Amino acid sequence: MRDDSAIGADARQTVRAIVDAALAAVEPEAAVRGHLSMSEGTIVAGDVTFPLDEVDRVVVVGAGKAGVPMSRAVEAVLGDRIHAGNVVVPHGQAADLETIQIHEAGHPVPDHLGVRAGHAVLEALAGVDDKTLVICLISGGGSALLVCPADGVTLEDLQATNQALLACGATIVEINTLRKHLSAVKGGQLARAAAPARVLTLILSDVVGDPLDAIASGPTVADPTSFEDCLAIVDRYGLEELLPPTVLRRLRDGASGDLVETPKPGDPLFDRVTNVLVANNDSAVRAAARKADELGYTSFVLSTMIEGETRDVAKVHGAIAREVRASGRPCEPPCCLISGGETTVTLRGDGRGGRNQEFVLAAALDIAGAEGITVCSVGTDGIDGTTDAAGAVADGRTVERSVAAGLDPQASLENNDSHAVFTALGDLVVTGPTDTNVMDVRLVLIE
Repeated sequence: MRDDSAIGADARQTVRAIVDAALAAVEPEAAVRGHLSMSEGTIVAGDVTFPLDEVDRVVVVGAGKAGVPMSRAVEAVLGDRIHAGNVVVPHGQAADLETIQIHEAGHPVPDHLGVRAGHAVLEALAGVDDKTLVICLISGGGSALLVCPADGVTLEDLQATNQALLACGATIVEINTLRKHLSAVKGGQLARAAAPARVLTLILSDVVGDPLDAIASGPTVADPTSFEDCLAIVDRYGLEELLPPTVLRRLRDGASGDLVETPKPGDPLFDRVTNVLVANNDSAVRAAARKADELGYTSFVLSTMIEGETRDVAKVHGAIAREVRASGRPCEPPCCLISGGETTVTLRGDGRGGRNQEFVLAAALDIAGAEGITVCSVGTDGIDGTTDAAGAVADGRTVERSVAAGLDPQASLENNDSHAVFTALGDLVVTGPTDTNVMDVRLVLIE
């Protein structure tokens, strides 16, 4: 946030301190080191052990925004026991590591480098046997980054499908349901490719409620969804005219039983797969609450499982804030309302912004004129939409200030152009890429 913002200095400092505490709690390298260790000739992951006399070699694969720090942590723990590794991260995040090769690829829309990287991951699994330990590192963004189109589907088909799904307001679980059935690695199919090796997957969750099958489309998790579910999503969002014919044909062929389904719960191949959650949205929200308490606010966590249309969620937060000011319910001020999860934006205009900036602008309209209320929302990956900001901050004077600056905040909201408002006011929250992603953290300070 820039120093020339008219948001009160104390509120600005408090918001940033709470945001920084939340991000520190989900730093990927520390999260992995907290769940992976070596002890007396044994690799320990959570409650599971892998005796080294049963492991001839270790192969590391994976994908996601946290791929580099997660890989760095695995190398620090296992060192030269790692035989090979291929992990995919977004463009601009590559790093040179000791053994694990980092590949860059497109996100959120997959590109040809993602396809190349996906083949490299499969090639790394080609020679595994029952004395191989495959460590799979999964974090937010993994669905777009780990690309290996199913037979009959092209990269261009995947790109068009992703764009249609991102624009229609579908949830991440719905998006990943289709991704699984258009891929050769998602929906448990990476575990199928790794058999008969033992598989340990370390997961940084970016999905509400942490359903392991939905995070990065669950490459090592049994898939409870089906081709029929995919067709239901197509119908729900009116996508039939927007998806490529080859995609629709594959989904219909699968639903009719002409194609092999993704591996389902109960498949014996998962007997040799262990999935460990190393950090999630709850980790960030708990840390935010602790910091708010330290700073003299009573923290009140609304939920870590909030989904829905961003503007509607913002209005609810604004209404709760006004209730606190009016009646002291559900907590007496000074307090800090905190929520997590991931909302969705239905695109109506051609402006710039992301769900966090849109949340803050919608909330600002709801609390316009109110005293002592400050709202902030950030994406824990440090990237909101296609902008270089993590989110934004606003208070009861934001609407007044934007009008004085010659802007129309309601029109900006309708045009999905929240970034223009907060750029003009100097109220963007800029963290830079954080190399993590556990969805969003929203704060409402009430003095």
